[in-house]
Amino acid sequence: MPDSRVSPVDVESDNPLLLRNQLCHSLYSATNAVIRAYRPLLEPLDLTYAQYLVMLTLWECDGVPIKHLVEDTRLDAGTLTPILKRLEQKGLISRQRSREDERQWLMLLTDAGRALRCQAIDIPDKMFCMSSLTLEQAQALKQTAEQIYQDVLRQESGSGTR
Repeated sequence: MPDSRVSPVDVESDNPLLLRNQLCHSLYSATNAVIRAYRPLLEPLDLTYAQYLVMLTLWECDGVPIKHLVEDTRLDAGTLTPILKRLEQKGLISRQRSREDERQWLMLLTDAGRALRCQAIDIPDKMFCMSSLTLEQAQALKQTAEQIYQDVLRQESGSGTR
């Protein structure tokens, strides 16, 4: 007996309301899978994925204000604050007042935070090896994801051109 819950329009492959046709669902599912795949790689470093993003930023540019971390990690300040406190409790980062503007705190790597970089050096390669993408495909996917991110930001801020 046919399922009475499914109308003929619901089986059309171009139906915009089918879950399987949603780009957002594919991106969401892929993101969740990737973050889950990071867990066993980050566990020996005692880092969560969000903490790893902060450490990546600081390994690239140490001694930055929180505003810089918000921009680079794309985590809002309310989310970032407890992450920074936890990294500080672990002895990986420290806070220091800015000499130029005493209202600002700079986030600095400790010796332990700098040393952790050596342990994390192979994580990007391990993650890449989990995928069947070529380097060119991975770069194109990253570029496309960045374009989607920027387009959505423009629309949210009301400066969309379409």
